[in-house]
Amino acid sequence: MVRLQQNKKESNMSIKAELLAPAGSMEKLKTAVHFGANAVYLAGKKFGLRAFADNFDDDEIAVAVNYAHEHGVKVYVTLNIFASEGDFDALADYLKVLEAAKVDAVLVSDPGVFDFVRSHSGLPIHISTQANTTNKYAVNFWRKQGAERVVLAREVPLWEIAKIHEFCPDTEIECFVHGAMCMAYSGRCLLSTYLTGRSANRGGCAQSCRWKYELYQGDTRISDEQELFSMSSKDLQAAAYIPALIDAGVSSLKIEGRMKSTYYIATVVHAYRALIDEYMEKGVLDASRIAFYEQEIAKAENRPTSCGFYRGLPQAGGHLYGVNGAGVTQEYIADVIAYDEVTQTALLQVKNHFRPHIEAEVFGPHTPSTRFEIGDVCDLEGRPLEVLNQPMQMVRMKCSLPLEEHAMIR
Repeated sequence: MVRLQQNKKESNMSIKAELLAPAGSMEKLKTAVHFGANAVYLAGKKFGLRAFADNFDDDEIAVAVNYAHEHGVKVYVTLNIFASEGDFDALADYLKVLEAAKVDAVLVSDPGVFDFVRSHSGLPIHISTQANTTNKYAVNFWRKQGAERVVLAREVPLWEIAKIHEFCPDTEIECFVHGAMCMAYSGRCLLSTYLTGRSANRGGCAQSCRWKYELYQGDTRISDEQELFSMSSKDLQAAAYIPALIDAGVSSLKIEGRMKSTYYIATVVHAYRALIDEYMEKGVLDASRIAFYEQEIAKAENRPTSCGFYRGLPQAGGHLYGVNGAGVTQEYIADVIAYDEVTQTALLQVKNHFRPHIEAEVFGPHTPSTRFEIGDVCDLEGRPLEVLNQPMQMVRMKCSLPLEEHAMIR
C-alpha cells in the first residue's frame, strides 16, 4: 500500500478524481464511456501524436462529442504536435470545427500552438505531457498564460506531485497511471525519424525502440543470438499509487492507449473505475484489494509493467531487454449484445474461438468480473453449435446469469 505522509486528505477526498480514457475510434470511445470513464481524449486527422490510430474526421468529432456529452462524459482533443510553419493555416479552421463541436478542452505542447489557440478560439487548454512540465514553477507559468490543466511529465515522482499541487492549488493536475511508456525523455525521441523518416513528435512514431537489434563492438557482435537487444520501457501500471495520487490532489488519472483494442480499453477502464470508486467510498485500500485490481488489469496486459517514475528513477527492472510481450492471462471471446430474462438467452457476437459448456468470465459496465458456465449455443436459425470459430458471428446462448448489454465475455 502506497500512501503519502500528509496532514490528511479531507480537502481532496470530496472531489472525485476524473478517470480519463483513450478513444482511438468511435467504437473505443463508446467502450470507454460504457465502462466508466469520466472523460476521453481523441485526435482529429491532423495535429495529434497518434497518426496511425483511426482518429476522427471533422463530422465524426461532432458525433463523438455529442454521444459523450449525452452520457455525461467530457471530450478532450489532442493538438500536441510540435508544429511547423505550414501547420497554422489549417489549424485556424480546425479550431472553428472544435468550437462548433463543443469539445471540452484541447491538449497542447507547443508554445506557438498554445498562443495560436488562445488568440483564435475560446477553447480551454490543457498542457500535454509532451511539454515535459516537471516542476511547480513551470505549472505556475502555464497557469498564468491561461492553461486550465497541466499533464505532468511522466518523469515526475509521487512526492513532487504533491508539492506541485500545494504550490498551484488552482491548477488542475493530470497524471498518467497506465499504458505504454516512452524510453526517451517525455517522448522527445529521434529514433523513429532517423530510422524510418516518421517523426514521433508529429504523430508518426514507428516504435523503433521496441525493435530487436544486434549489437556490435567494432566488427564483433556482442549481443546474444537467442535474445536480441531492445531498448523500450516496461508499460506503466500504477494501481497501487491511485490512493496516493488522489491524496496528492491529482484531478485526472489518465490511461494511455488510443491504438489498443476495445477489450483492452474495457478491461483497464473497468478495473481503474472500480478501484477509484472503492477508495473514494472507503478512504483506504489494503494490499489485498490492490492485488485484486492488479490481477484484473493483467487480464488485458500485453507487456510487462512497472510503476514508472512514481518511486523515483527506474532501475534496470523498469526496462525491457529483448522481451516485448507479457501475454494476457485471459482471452476475449464474445460481446453481449442483449439478454432476454424471460427465456434466459443472451445474444452474443463472437470475437474469438470458444466452445459451449466451458467456464468463462463476464464483466460489464455495472457487472464485476463474474465466473459462469457457457450454456448451449445456437445460431440465429436455432441450429446448435459445437464450436464458435467465426469472428463477428451473431449467436444465442442459454445462460441463467443475467447479462447486461455491452458486457464482455472472456
